Amino acid sequence: MGKFNLHTHTYRCNHAKGEDEDFVLAAIENGYTTMGFSDHAPYIFPEDYNSYSDFRMKPYRTQDYADSVRELAEKYKDKIDIKLGFETEWYPDLIEGELEYLKSFNYDYLILGQHYVGNEIEKWAKYTGHKNKSVKHLDLFIKQVLDAAKSGEFAYIAHPDIFNFTGSKRVYLEKMDEFVKELKEIDIPLECNFLGYSTNRHYPNPDFWKIVAKHGNRVVIGLDAHQPWVYADTERINEFKDWLSSLGITPIEDVNEIL
Repeated sequence: MGKFNLHTHTYRCNHAKGEDEDFVLAAIENGYTTMGFSDHAPYIFPEDYNSYSDFRMKPYRTQDYADSVRELAEKYKDKIDIKLGFETEWYPDLIEGELEYLKSFNYDYLILGQHYVGNEIEKWAKYTGHKNKSVKHLDLFIKQVLDAAKSGEFAYIAHPDIFNFTGSKRVYLEKMDEFVKELKEIDIPLECNFLGYSTNRHYPNPDFWKIVAKHGNRVVIGLDAHQPWVYADTERINEFKDWLSSLGITPIEDVNEIL
């Protein structure tokens, strides 16, 4: 038992700030006993794909990332347990090569962050955070996440409510009810995302989390820390926990239930 967070990014993803060690020190200072770095994994795209994602690290930085996390884990082993992870997507045509590549770095865990519907390299692929009325795209998002969950490769699903559906609320509720029910049967934890909460994004979606509460899925809080000071944002983290409690959700308190 002890405070933990498995969702931490680094500057290598191009939108986080702070040195790796700064995150570790902030976690220690604020009573965390386990932390995981899970930066946006490089994706192994075809060589002729030139529009490489600007929100993930480049492949040439992966070894430096892994080495840095392992060195910090050794340096601070008497104060905190540091895990090496990656956040990545399930792209049906590319996932086999992606997993083979990432496993070469001997990670401790993966989390699923499904930022696109379809394979990102396809012209029709849709970013899940953008407003989208398409039921077809919502169905594809659900299928990709379920396929990932069934694979057994992921410790949990980050922001499972990231798809920004702006169509019929009735359709959304029906689809999410079936989605959450299937995830419950798979028994994979679902992350309620603190970054989304603290920055007033479209997620966490209260409608989604009420369904989660109804079905009793296991829930984990992910800070999704992009800056070290997030570990010290105790007041809002407690507010976030109170919000979850008001919905009837008690997050996982033991990291061993996930890893």
